[in-house]
Parts: sequence; C-alpha cells; structure tokens
Amino acid sequence: MVLIDTHTHLYLEEFNDDRKEVVKRALENNVRYMLFPNIDSFSAEPMMNLCEQFPENCFPMMGLHPTSVKENYKDELNIVEKMLNEKKFYGIGETGIDLYWDKTFIEEQKLSFSRQVELAKEYDLPVVIHSRDSFDVIYEILLKHKGNMPSGVFHCFTGNYEQAQKIIDLGLFLGIGGVLTFKNSGLDKVISGIDLKHIIIETDSPYLTPTPFRGKRNESSYVKYVAEKLAVIKEITMDTVADITTENAIKLFKLPV
Repeated sequence: MVLIDTHTHLYLEEFNDDRKEVVKRALENNVRYMLFPNIDSFSAEPMMNLCEQFPENCFPMMGLHPTSVKENYKDELNIVEKMLNEKKFYGIGETGIDLYWDKTFIEEQKLSFSRQVELAKEYDLPVVIHSRDSFDVIYEILLKHKGNMPSGVFHCFTGNYEQAQKIIDLGLFLGIGGVLTFKNSGLDKVISGIDLKHIIIETDSPYLTPTPFRGKRNESSYVKYVAEKLAVIKEITMDTVADITTENAIKLFKLPV
C-alpha cells in the first residue's frame, strides 16, 4: 500500500525539533510521497532544503499563499516566477483566496490568484487552490478559464455537494484531509456521493489534525486516518482507497515514480 500526502508543510518551524523523524515516520506508515505547497518568499528556502534531504519522497510546489498577499504581492509573484524558471516544481501553490482571516487585500488576492492560474497554464503545472470562505469568488475567476483550465485541486475541501460538483465539472480534484474525520463536519455525507476518481488525500500539516489526534500537531503519517475514514464511508478496503487516490495524485502532479 502506498499513500501520498498531497499537501503538507513539514518545512515550517513547528517541526524544527524533529523534522527528519516526522518524514521517516511517514515513510514507515506507507506515506511514500509528500508534496509541499509554498507560502511566500520566506518559506521557499526551508521547503527546498527539506526536499533536497529527501529527494525521492518530498516534492516542492511554488506559489504565493493568499494570506501572504499584501501591498508587495507583485514583488512576491516575481520571486515565484524566478523560482519556476530556476528549479523543478510539481505544482503552483498554494494560491487562492482567503476571506476568513482578513479581507483588507481582497482585490490583490484576486489578482494574485488570477496570475497564478495563468502561471499554472504557462508552466503546465497543476494549481493548488486554498478557498477558505471564498468559494464563490474563486469559482467566478475560474469560470473565465473554462475551456482552457489548468489541472488542479481544491485543497482542504469542506464544501457542500453542489460545490463539489462544480469543482469536478471544471476538471479539478477535491483535496480531502482531516476534517473528514471530525464528528460533526458533515463532510462524510458530501463525500459519500463523490466518486473516488475525483479525490486526493492530504493532511495540511501541522494544521487540521484528524481524529484521534485532533488538537495536536498534524503530520504526514496521519494521512492514513483520512484514508481509513474514506474506506469506511465508501465501504471498501483501505488498500483500494490508497490505490485510487495515489494513482490520482501521481497523474495530477506528474510524480517521477
């Protein structure tokens, strides 16, 4: 059985004391590949350093996170593009729009996201979309690309069935993480009606830790609990969940496996 954590931030300071052990623990739990979305120019170096330490297991993406979009977002995007020209990446992200924390730079977030969708097309890379409290705004922007849509995923999908269908109709994947295991999230009911061929799994470490470790630091080895919950919901084996979601992720991110 091979699992892929398609969205994890193991390069952040939360893992400074035991980063290598966390990666090795993931490998011991059948999580063979981990994909790292970038946040901004400050996170790029530690992210790349970790990928260089585990080149067969850890793969970087390049982008500007919506909560890092400020007045200088154009400068940040210039760094993103410079990095894309210099090194190998496996996705554009994480990008998107976040209206939960702060709406001050909503217009800049829209422009930043639109530009990163264009970069995904230019570099033939999947786009990794963060959509906290912003689905309608993001969907409106993506509709402008319909017919010329890059591949990609709505990371940490927690929406309703109608939103899931809209994402699928655009040809994008649903990234499902620890929220699926939360008792009253309702996400299990939504996902029960979604074919696994549209799903990839993730942790978003160190955030959104699944049950039974909710409230503690998340890590990539815990993606197995997401797979287990999917198996229960779909009434299939965990091996089948792993086979399908891993194949989906390998194709989406063009992993060298």
